[in-house]
Amino acid sequence: MSSIFDLLSQQLAGDGLSRIQQQLGTDEATTAKAVPAALGTLMGALAKNSAGGGGADALLGALSRDHDGSILDNLAGHLTSPDENVGSGILRHVLGSKQSTVEAGLGQSVGLDAGSSAKLLAMLAPVVMGALGRTQRQSNLDAGGLASILGQERQELSNKVPGGLGMLGSLLDQDGDGKIVDDVAKLGGGLLKNLLGRR
Repeated sequence: MSSIFDLLSQQLAGDGLSRIQQQLGTDEATTAKAVPAALGTLMGALAKNSAGGGGADALLGALSRDHDGSILDNLAGHLTSPDENVGSGILRHVLGSKQSTVEAGLGQSVGLDAGSSAKLLAMLAPVVMGALGRTQRQSNLDAGGLASILGQERQELSNKVPGGLGMLGSLLDQDGDGKIVDDVAKLGGGLLKNLLGRR
């Protein structure tokens, strides 16, 4: 079975990338690097949050209330006119106090300014949640099953990218020492090369 990351990467290819490019005002090459990195960041953050402390229960509740997967039925419409308030709300919950650090670090690694990086993450967050919500419904997953699926997603990314999650781990696990941009700049190239090499 294809991973959620792979399925979303396929759905966002071609016309999807063009629509995202228009929203961000970026060139094609930068957009093609930024989208898989943003998807991986969001998947990694959700996996980390659901690994303990009631996070999986909270995520299951959010999916049940607000994310049934219907966004995937009109993905072009969402990408053409995204509701950034919804995306920003998701990011606040998923990234918490690390949101600005993640946005800046991700942007630095793929050649976006922090504002464009934030916009991209906000645009893709409801798409990721929709895909996860649809998977949860189709497989009738409880909180434990949801955490397991996300753990598998994170592990698959680790296997596909030598050296583990590298950039994503640095973004999500940053201890506040102020070196995030330097760390991401060093790690980002290898991660993105491997992700793009699979397309």
